Amino acid sequence: MSQIYNTIIIGAGSAGLPAGMYASRYKLSNIIIGELPGGALATSHCVENWPGVQSDSGKSIMESFADHARSAGSTIIQERVETVTKNGEYDFTVTATSGTTYNSKTVILATGNQYKKLGVPGEAEFIGQGVSYCATCDGNFFRDLSVAVVGGGNTAITEALYLAEIAREVHILVRTDKVRAEDIWVEKAKKHSNIIFHYFTEVAEIQWDMMGMKSILCKDGTTLPLDGIFIAVGNVPYTGLVDHLSPEKDTEGCIVVDKRQETTVKWLYAAWDVTTNSNKFRQTIMSAAEGCLAANSVHEDILRMGH
Repeated sequence: MSQIYNTIIIGAGSAGLPAGMYASRYKLSNIIIGELPGGALATSHCVENWPGVQSDSGKSIMESFADHARSAGSTIIQERVETVTKNGEYDFTVTATSGTTYNSKTVILATGNQYKKLGVPGEAEFIGQGVSYCATCDGNFFRDLSVAVVGGGNTAITEALYLAEIAREVHILVRTDKVRAEDIWVEKAKKHSNIIFHYFTEVAEIQWDMMGMKSILCKDGTTLPLDGIFIAVGNVPYTGLVDHLSPEKDTEGCIVVDKRQETTVKWLYAAWDVTTNSNKFRQTIMSAAEGCLAANSVHEDILRMGH
């Protein structure tokens, strides 16, 4: 008979790894399953708001998270989860795309977000061939070229700052008259001579020729010649693995959790980007806190039920 874990944590990012670390400290048998080691934060070139670390790469910070989880006793499995099945009370089966199945009493969902798309012609057709959602992943393909970043939040501005060290010029396309990013990032961006802000600018189409991407057509009818475009317009909660269990959600698609990170599906817990908690303040410190709290709640509930 295969091992039945106390909890399976789905997602190996800034919520899932701390959840595993705390679960291990509570002597709960657990595994952390995630397709992207370190989660989305691992792709960030610069993090300056993690307490005790004035400035470091997201990759480095998340490697320390993973090391801590492993040293506490968690096993991290790099796989994509295909399905989550609730067989009964405190009885889940988690199946990976490889076909491997894992059984547990509880599940902590820490899957984070998926990138929002613009939904314009040329976007889906040329992902990875000029269209990207991650500057850290793909920036080096555009060395000394002209690129655009779509968006006005922290992610968009920090992506632009990273690209400014690589590309010839970086155009930030903002659909309103101002950016939403923190002042510290905006001030840094404005100091770069090769970063250009475009306000009241929305993409209507990404245009191509036989050589590849050549420009974008804006909704006002203007055309901007470009070699690449990085889309940073936000994210949507990645909840698809448990949607069939019908957890309660809010109007934005976030899973409703109580103050203990428990969902309306008994023995299913969730943390950070997919949840309504932390006032939706999407910061790593909140992510780690929710992951730890979820593990604590699993521990309390298993003790309470005598399992």
